Amino acid sequence: MTAGSIFLWELLGTSVLVMLGTGVVANNVLRRTNGNSTGTLFVNIGWGFAVFTGASLGAPSGAHLNPAITLGMAVADKTEWADVPVYFLAQMLGGVLGAVLCWATYKLQFDDHDKPAATLGIFATEPQIPHKFWNMVTETLGTFVLVAFVLFSPGYDKGQGGIPDFGNSALGYAGVAFVVLVIGTSLGGPTGYAINPARDLGPRIAYAFVLPIKGKGIAQWGYSWVPVFGPLLGGVLAALLFLAYPAA
Repeated sequence: MTAGSIFLWELLGTSVLVMLGTGVVANNVLRRTNGNSTGTLFVNIGWGFAVFTGASLGAPSGAHLNPAITLGMAVADKTEWADVPVYFLAQMLGGVLGAVLCWATYKLQFDDHDKPAATLGIFATEPQIPHKFWNMVTETLGTFVLVAFVLFSPGYDKGQGGIPDFGNSALGYAGVAFVVLVIGTSLGGPTGYAINPARDLGPRIAYAFVLPIKGKGIAQWGYSWVPVFGPLLGGVLAALLFLAYPAA
């Protein structure tokens, strides 16, 4: 596959993933929406199906949609290292674009919201108890589970309909959505489970520099590296496990 094709499909898939994922949070947080105060489970389910939808649309490129998955695949020798920068750029830009599309959908609700300074959490993650080491542990473990599932699911990474009808891969991208859902409901409490640098840093950049939300809060740059390096570390650890004990 050409670099241009990888870029296009990763950009499309990641932007849709982030638009839908941040959209479900906006639906829950912002007042005067049909989903206001529906709760954490509502948000986790929405994020799971956002992953399924984005991955399905981004299937031609292998639907990484996540630098941690791309890095893990490269370490595991399942993605060309020369393609990694293309994946990363498309995913980050997709994160920014998805956040902008979410804001556009809820523009009237953002204008009406009574706590604009507290809207960062719609787009980026924040820890309930700030402690960078333990917050990073949480992000690393959650991403390890996700990337390990991808690597140990036979045929998942082949793309373009290459998923065989056996084992975990019988579920295809729906299986990944279920994993994201269980990570959110089980490990997502401490940090909001970014488990994807593009999903967190892209919208955080959009929030800080692009989105015209009157009275918006700060982007919390002091924490922003945790949901980047934690997931990347988790992806590498999953890849090392795969190299030590490759899938049959």
